[in-house]
Amino acid sequence: MRVLVTGDRGYIGAVLVPFLRDAGHQVDGLDLGLYEGCDLLGGPDPIGSRPPLDMRDVRPEHLDGYDAVVCLAALSNDPLGHLNRDTTYSVNLDGTLRVAEAAKAAGIERFLFASSCSLYGAAGSEAVGEDADMFPVTPYGETKALAEKELSKLADDNFSPTYLRNATAYGVSTRLRLDIVVNNLTAIAMTSGEIRMESDGSPWRPLVHIEDISRAFLTALEAPREVIHDEAFNVGRPEDVVQVRDIAEMVGEAVPGSKVSFAEGAGPDLRNYKVDFSKLGDTFPELKLQWTVRAGVEELAAAYRLHGLTLEDFNSAQFVRLRRINQLLKLGLVDDQLRRTTDDQFPAPGSPVFEEMH
Repeated sequence: MRVLVTGDRGYIGAVLVPFLRDAGHQVDGLDLGLYEGCDLLGGPDPIGSRPPLDMRDVRPEHLDGYDAVVCLAALSNDPLGHLNRDTTYSVNLDGTLRVAEAAKAAGIERFLFASSCSLYGAAGSEAVGEDADMFPVTPYGETKALAEKELSKLADDNFSPTYLRNATAYGVSTRLRLDIVVNNLTAIAMTSGEIRMESDGSPWRPLVHIEDISRAFLTALEAPREVIHDEAFNVGRPEDVVQVRDIAEMVGEAVPGSKVSFAEGAGPDLRNYKVDFSKLGDTFPELKLQWTVRAGVEELAAAYRLHGLTLEDFNSAQFVRLRRINQLLKLGLVDDQLRRTTDDQFPAPGSPVFEEMH
């Protein structure tokens, strides 16, 4: 199958693309290129001469010849989503629909949308399934919920969207992020000896390794149309719905000598929800998600050691998306809607042009 992945140069894309290729699919990418140089252990394969493309500018001719589109591209976490609400809606909602409409016009039937369990938001302590009401508490969660609703309106005999609601991702990627909870707590423990909690540790979070996200996407990509047409699937494992304090304990065991601390004023987090993953397993009994959170913490700690991750790295723009975006904004390389102002590849986060900003 010939597959186009939007956001292929991001955290999940850097793992998903080679995963799909290893399964025998021909995979190309489409990406704005915001995070070039935000790399761990060498980064993803070089981009070559491929020009950057904003998904808000995609046209049907960009998609000619593909059998499926996997839509990963988004402003991908809550702090970044809060930076500019209008921009978050422009990218995550308008951009997604632009790609979907172009795909439908190009005759592409299969469209896999990377949605998120964050659209459940403040669902509370009862595990919610795909038919539950949505209570998003952030612009990011809101745009995921709205995108699903609008994509469903496009569904017909010739266009088949599927919504994969990923739990909070974690795990090693060559395009690392440290602004997600498991990656973050492991990194701060490794670089400072302190497991710093931004909440009181009580919120429940569903978690899933990015390699298991990739397994779920591959399974949906190859599934019969009637099984996945206009269907949503929560992606994760029931045993990996944990409280944030549980993650801290796992990190403490993987990083000897580290100690838990709490940020000033740390209290409950509105993002508090459990998720029911039974539909995924019942629909795809052959799909076996393989990673535990504990194994993921150990994997991350080993990769950080191999990379030589430092506290300076942790505090830099290299692995934190919001800091990277702020760099690009300050230099005028993107406008306030995160549209590029140059066709050139952006400099890496630690390059001299950014050092001059301080």
